Amino acid sequence: MSETTELAGLYSVIEESARLLDVACSRDKVWPILTAYEDVIPQSAIAFRAETSARRAGDFSCRFTMIPKGVDPYALALSNDLIAKTDHPAGVLSSEIAKRCPIDNYGVDFGVIGGFTKTFQFFPPDDMQQLSKLADIPSAPRALAENASFFARHGVDDKVCLTGIDYEHKTTNVYFRTPDGYLEPKTITAILREIEMPDPSEQLLKLGQEAGGFYVTLNWDSPKIQRICFSAMTSDPMEITGGQLDPKIEQLARNAPYSGAAVDRKFICYVASSPAGEYYKLLSFYRSQPEVLSLWHSYER
Repeated sequence: MSETTELAGLYSVIEESARLLDVACSRDKVWPILTAYEDVIPQSAIAFRAETSARRAGDFSCRFTMIPKGVDPYALALSNDLIAKTDHPAGVLSSEIAKRCPIDNYGVDFGVIGGFTKTFQFFPPDDMQQLSKLADIPSAPRALAENASFFARHGVDDKVCLTGIDYEHKTTNVYFRTPDGYLEPKTITAILREIEMPDPSEQLLKLGQEAGGFYVTLNWDSPKIQRICFSAMTSDPMEITGGQLDPKIEQLARNAPYSGAAVDRKFICYVASSPAGEYYKLLSFYRSQPEVLSLWHSYER
């Protein structure tokens, strides 16, 4: 199968999946991304994501992970005009992380309407990073250092699994692995109150107890944590969320294409808390390998 044929097939799958959520796929946005990453797509894990947040509820996202550590996904985005060069610290953060921390692999996110949005920097599962090392990076948001005591109190200041950089919204995500059994309802409630988020719903508490950690969203304009999100890998999104899924997310869970055997299918369910309230996301793996699921599972559980 030629690269062009493979890309055309993948585009059709993305278009079909977006249509499940009544999202019209923009070929002008998606095709340049596929061609920019065509050399790494054959080895990448591919997943689709839907969410209920106000800023991305009308889009449909695709994610490539397991991009080799020798490939700089942000540099590829720049060289292929997927994103404009910026003087904002977000533009150099990924390269500065790579200079100071061991990278296991990279990932990228893009929307079928919004285009290229994010990169991810995955650290080796057996070599999670110190928060202090990231906070010392010149381009890192000062909110990392400002909240160091919060992360230390919850025992995750030496358990950074991965980072994400959103170039569209100029934010960064930092993912932490919590000790097994740590995220009990009273602990989750205390965490949210400590960072001035609304008290959790029963659905958040249910999913949060299944999570292996949480991630926070920070920006460069405020010392506060903007959002916190709990996520868990599952083969049954309905069960892990108590049967309460947004209709569009449920449509993705039930009908999104999957390239493997149905019995092996996995999802990652997310619930986020922000000052404006809660919202939900679902990541549906389209193509994966045992080592990919093992990697994600080490972060999610």
